[in-house]
Amino acid sequence: MNLLTVVKLSVGMSLYRVHELKNEHVPKYFIYNQSDLEYDLSGVDTSKQANKVIRTADNVTVVRAGDVVFSLISGKAAVVTNKHEKYLLTQNYIILSTDSCLESKYLVYLLNENASIKRQFWIGMQGSRVLKYTLKQLQNLNLPVLPTNDRQKLIGEIYFKQQQLKLLREMNVKRKYELGVIQLKEVNDDERR
Repeated sequence: MNLLTVVKLSVGMSLYRVHELKNEHVPKYFIYNQSDLEYDLSGVDTSKQANKVIRTADNVTVVRAGDVVFSLISGKAAVVTNKHEKYLLTQNYIILSTDSCLESKYLVYLLNENASIKRQFWIGMQGSRVLKYTLKQLQNLNLPVLPTNDRQKLIGEIYFKQQQLKLLREMNVKRKYELGVIQLKEVNDDERR
């Protein structure tokens, strides 16, 4: 089954087309970025930098909590959390609106992990110089046979919990390494005295 039979795609907008204003009375938007997507996927905030902010009176594309967002840069998808509600979406991201036969978290699992979908993306990138995903690749994706909605919900929930656990483990390993380096520095400093 083609992705477009169960999903509607909406592309973010180019920032070059947004008329930025300095007026504090016009709406302010944070720009959705890769760190936001990683947070939405794992539930863990690892970003150390603030989002870019833009003020505009233009009609812009914003994300809503529960939207599935796909990054054309990384090829990863996530479900937008409440934290990123109403963030402005650039042309590097696509919103995938699902119908009732496809659960959002299950769709994220398929886009990020399914071997058949990964192969379709890989084939679509053959011959391209820039490794960037495209709208056309998404439009041409064929999905595997979908399980029942209950099974999709279960798989999607487990997948998101696994993403959170994976990131927490990686952070723990990094902190242990950093602690070890600090301890080695202290031992080294003690030897010099």
